[in-house]
Amino acid sequence: MKRLMKVAALAAAVAMPLMANAQDKVEASIGADVVSSYIWRGQDLGGAAIQPTIGLEYKGLSLEAWGSYGIQDKDDTKEFDLTLSYTTGGLTVGLIDYFCVGGPENCPAKYFLYDAHKTAHTFEANVGYDFGCLSVNWFTNIGGVDAYTEKGKRAYTSYIELAAPFKLGGLDWEAQLGAIPYSANTGYYEDVNATDFAVTNVTLKASKDIKITDSFSVPLFGAITANPSTQKLFFTAGITF
Repeated sequence: MKRLMKVAALAAAVAMPLMANAQDKVEASIGADVVSSYIWRGQDLGGAAIQPTIGLEYKGLSLEAWGSYGIQDKDDTKEFDLTLSYTTGGLTVGLIDYFCVGGPENCPAKYFLYDAHKTAHTFEANVGYDFGCLSVNWFTNIGGVDAYTEKGKRAYTSYIELAAPFKLGGLDWEAQLGAIPYSANTGYYEDVNATDFAVTNVTLKASKDIKITDSFSVPLFGAITANPSTQKLFFTAGITF
C-alpha cells in the first residue's frame, strides 16, 4: 500500500499544474452496456452481463466507477472497478482498482480488506497516448493480487495494447492488438502458453447507432476477438444505454 500511495501522490502532483488550462466545468456521465459475453483482453470472464458505468470529470481529471454482473450464470464474474485518470492533449495517466467477488482462492471477497496478502483488489497503473489514428496504452499491476515469478517475487504483470479507429461501409470500426510483454507463464492470464511474451488479444470491433425514434437511438456493437496464445476465438455483441 505504501507503494500505491506514493504512485497516487506522484500522479496528483503531476496532474495539478497541468489542469490550469482545462475547462472549468464538472461533467457527469452515466450509462450501461448489455453484452452477450464478457471478454477482457482476450480472456473469457463469463456469459451475458450488464455493465454499468458512472463518472465525473473536471479539468481533465476523471473518476469512473464500472461494474460487470453476470445475468446468464450466477457464478459469473461480479466486478467493481474504480479508475482515477488525468488526460491532457493525447496523454493519459491513470490508476485502476479492480475488485472481483470470489477472487483468488485465498482471497476473501471483502471490499475494505487491503492487506497485501489477503486482499481481493488488484491495483494497476497505466499510461497511454492517443495520436488520433492510433492509441498506445501500457498497464502494469503495482499492488494487490498479482502473479508471482518462479522465484516467488511479484511479477508486476503488464499488458500493452494498440488501438486504431477507422470508418468503413457506414460503420465505426476499431482494430486492437494486445500482448503480455513478459512473465506470461505466471498464470495471471488464464491458459497463456508463452514463456516471456504472448499476444492475447486481436480484436476487430464495429459499431453503429440504431435509430429507434427521431430523438432516440441505441448504439449497437459487435466484436470478433482472437487470442493467439490460447487458440481461442470469441464473437460478441452488445448495446449501450
